[in-house]
Amino acid sequence: MSQTYDIAVIGGGPAGYVAAIRGAKEGKRVVLIEADHLGGTCLNRGCIPSKTLLHQTGILDQIRNAASWGIETGEVTFSLEKMLNRKNQVIATLRTGIAGLLKAGKIDLVQGFGEVNPDKSISVQRADGLRTVVKASSIILATGSTPSVPPIPGLAQVPYFTSDTIFDVEQVPRSIAILGGGFIGVEFACIFASLGSKVTVLEMADRLIPQEDKDAASSLSKSLRKKGVTIGTGLKVTSIANGETGIVIHAQDTKGNTEAIPADALLVAVGRKPNLSAVANLSVEMNGPFVQVNEYLETSIPGIYAAGDIIGGWQLAHVASAEGQTAAINAAGGKQKGNTKAVPRCIYTSPEISSVGLSEEEAKAQGYAVKTTIYSHTGNGKAMASDENGGFTKLIAEETYGEVLGVVMVGPHVTEMISTGTAFLSLEATVDDVANMIYPHPTVSESFMEAAAKWLGKGIHA
Repeated sequence: MSQTYDIAVIGGGPAGYVAAIRGAKEGKRVVLIEADHLGGTCLNRGCIPSKTLLHQTGILDQIRNAASWGIETGEVTFSLEKMLNRKNQVIATLRTGIAGLLKAGKIDLVQGFGEVNPDKSISVQRADGLRTVVKASSIILATGSTPSVPPIPGLAQVPYFTSDTIFDVEQVPRSIAILGGGFIGVEFACIFASLGSKVTVLEMADRLIPQEDKDAASSLSKSLRKKGVTIGTGLKVTSIANGETGIVIHAQDTKGNTEAIPADALLVAVGRKPNLSAVANLSVEMNGPFVQVNEYLETSIPGIYAAGDIIGGWQLAHVASAEGQTAAINAAGGKQKGNTKAVPRCIYTSPEISSVGLSEEEAKAQGYAVKTTIYSHTGNGKAMASDENGGFTKLIAEETYGEVLGVVMVGPHVTEMISTGTAFLSLEATVDDVANMIYPHPTVSESFMEAAAKWLGKGIHA
């Protein structure tokens, strides 16, 4: 049995379901093939469950800090089971919403494992055991990624979690070691520290979140240590073993010194690798471990497009959705280039960290004459009122004409505010444009204006 469509999308995550909906809005007949739950990693095992738990554990921290504000409570207790149940309710609601959008767009949903054949037909091993062949004029690959597990001696012999399985934890571990100090690792460090675990983060680089701003990493490290987190940077894990009372991680620093770190639980969060199962039978050109695409997100095989984690770059849900839309437009006959000029990046730790555009180092490497300014939130009224004034706003701009090149923010709610910085970059705004806007008071967003005014030498509060 076979069916024919204009566009077939393989993968129902942020890239895939968005591509399917956009393809339908372009007037095409679309089928979406998904082997698991709609929403992909982001909804089911990533963004949404982690942010739900971060919100809940953040409330625990607020309650504990409230005594210093004059608000006193009895002993604070929590139910991990109820917290995880609420996380599941949020996921279920959003899954239902995606299914409703597909139905409204008259998009056929095939539940099963899809694999593209050399003749560009798609074999689908359906969840009900039947096999279906799907044919389409254009195909969009959006199969996402899976957690990467490094070949560390002994790792396979000990129990460990990945970012896909950590939400199955049945009780809060007394201690947990997290391999990887990137955005996934540090977010889970915040969650477990707030739940009462003794947390150790091990990172090979010389600092946490090595792909992000150094000052932001320093601020985060300070906050995590205040929460009781042990941070081991510049450490290479050499082996892992089962000890008498739990897991033992053996690590070596850059000078060759070794240490053994005991833990009751282990989370491996060292990155993600593309899921290439759908293209196993195709001779598609690769870009390292990722599927190679051109500026229109078309692979080396005409008529087959790819979007999301499978093509690498910023492995972020909002980037995947933007790429999904671009791929769908082109699969429908359009000619639109991908837009990655201003990609906001968010880390939902305490404090939150957000950034967009170039870092100071990247801007200099690209030949810009760079001038950077930092406005500390110690003078921001809203941040002080919230007892969260340890952050800052950094503005990176081209010195001659003042074009904004990058923004970094650390502090409360900055993941909501970075869209303002994204707009500045997208519109090629100058520092004068930023400084001359009127910002509401009191808000943390005022720090944009303060940083710009300081950059111009006209700061009022800096």
